[in-house]
Amino acid sequence: MYFLMAVKGQKFKSYPESLKMEAIRLHIEEKWTYKQIVEHLEIQDKDRLKKWMRKYRQQGEFGLLDRRGRREAYIDQDRYVQKLKRENEILKKCLEIWMREV
Repeated sequence: MYFLMAVKGQKFKSYPESLKMEAIRLHIEEKWTYKQIVEHLEIQDKDRLKKWMRKYRQQGEFGLLDRRGRREAYIDQDRYVQKLKRENEILKKCLEIWMREV
């Protein structure tokens, strides 16, 4: 087994989630071979496709998301969820107080 080292300044090709899902669909539903998919969708190599398949089988579509760094949308969603949790706690306390008074 050997590993290729990245050359300084080298750009790695990234693929959108839609292309990854199409590749997986072709393999699972249409029974295409990895070689056919790689050629048809112009993916660099079969190993990349195999990695996507493994991640998809383990984690579903979520496994195909590019999670490098924290995207702004994720940060906003986290903030919103935390706000909703705080509001829920306040409402629960209000309900407890109200129930005691009734």
